[in-house]
Amino acid sequence: MEINIGNVVENYRERIQRLALFDPLYALSRKGMKDDKGKEVDYFSFGLLTLLFFFENMLIRNKKTGVKELAAFLQELSKDEITMDIIGFERVARTIIDTFRPPTGKRNSKTFFNWETKKQETVQYSVLKAAKADLETNTQYYTLDEQGLELIFATKEYFNEFQLSINQLVLRKQLEKGEFSGALRQIDEMNLDVKNLQDRIVRIKHEVNRNIVSNETYERYKNIIEDINNRLQMEDEEFEELKTFVTETREKIASDLSKSEDRKAYELIIQIDKELGEVHYNHRLLFKDSIILKTSALQAAQESLYYVGIDSFNFNQEITSRVFSSPIPLGETRTLIEPFLYLEKSKVWSPLTVFSNQKIEKLDKEERIQDFLAVTSDDEAKLDLKLQSNNYKVIASIILMAMKAENEITLEKIVEFMKNNAYAEILNHRSFYDFFIILHQKSPVVMEIQEDQEEGIFGQVYKLLIKKGKKLYVEELDTILEVTERFEIKNMSFRLEEY
Repeated sequence: MEINIGNVVENYRERIQRLALFDPLYALSRKGMKDDKGKEVDYFSFGLLTLLFFFENMLIRNKKTGVKELAAFLQELSKDEITMDIIGFERVARTIIDTFRPPTGKRNSKTFFNWETKKQETVQYSVLKAAKADLETNTQYYTLDEQGLELIFATKEYFNEFQLSINQLVLRKQLEKGEFSGALRQIDEMNLDVKNLQDRIVRIKHEVNRNIVSNETYERYKNIIEDINNRLQMEDEEFEELKTFVTETREKIASDLSKSEDRKAYELIIQIDKELGEVHYNHRLLFKDSIILKTSALQAAQESLYYVGIDSFNFNQEITSRVFSSPIPLGETRTLIEPFLYLEKSKVWSPLTVFSNQKIEKLDKEERIQDFLAVTSDDEAKLDLKLQSNNYKVIASIILMAMKAENEITLEKIVEFMKNNAYAEILNHRSFYDFFIILHQKSPVVMEIQEDQEEGIFGQVYKLLIKKGKKLYVEELDTILEVTERFEIKNMSFRLEEY
């Protein structure tokens, strides 16, 4: 049976293009450089590590990855193997990035003879592409291109739990290139990935309830569940960005539907939006299940582990039977039961207590009278009122002397007058300041009415002041007077007016 030559050379161009992705790595292996101790720098390994560095940053959604970040990563990774300063590592990082992405701006290419078409052809590929740039620091950042992702995927068969993250990256690339049909197939694969993850979480939940019999097993399952939860959280964020990107693309296409190609693309993007929303909804339910698994299931397993430990220890069997059923020496018996005994307790008297604070009481105890304070009698209250009224009368007469023929005067001038005319002693009494404070609160005061109504504490004051005016105004000014060392008061204006 003869082979079909057409089947042998089918898709020859695509196969060469995939093989060409490895050319930059082999080009790096031919570069020569030594560190400070003369050791050869393995550019091939550093090239592969660079791809993994950019891939990991894509997974954690870190978009600030440039030459300096790559150099710091390589230096930290190879600090025990390569002796070189950060400038040398930056030179290595720049060489690797220029190999994956030529500084001329042209894409890498490979020329070959296509045995399928029997023609000389050239394939182009791009491993790295320029991302955003920081204009303030003049820094260019890079990220993996679609074929860079293919090169990463070709180096390892990834576990199923990473497949969804990989499909998300591929889906974004397809949407950016407008390959909507391929994007629909990618969404179908993502739907299968979500179902597989759901089955895996259910299986882990059963294993947690069944297999946790020690702290080591508990910690192992705890780490597994935390890894799944963190990955689902990052995937949920990526779904949100994909949803936003699809919405923006749909609105952009909807703005112009004059061509049949645009209408077909619009139908596809609507279908993509719908199916992506369904996958995202199922994934969010999965994310919710993982949170429940992380909290309630693990907590229940930990509690069951605690009670298993309690139930598995029987004091009568493990301790009591051991002591009484076998003839063991007294010393070993003490060692056996000592962990279950209380610590030794003893009450002792310290001689230092004689220096502590002592309670000293008088020998002759005074007789204490526990009576309520006597209330001031009416006669005493009237006497105090009369004394205060006389004090205010004296102050009012001094004010009239200070005013002379004027109808208005300030408290500052009154104080100055009193100090210059042998009335300074009055300034040391509280009643002087109470006089002005109370009148300020009552201002304006109508003398004729007040003369009838207040025969009490200000009665004599009104009788003196009514001779100069029938209406009294006491108004506060801005300055503060330091009358004595003890008393301060706001300056006031004291004015008497007719109606």
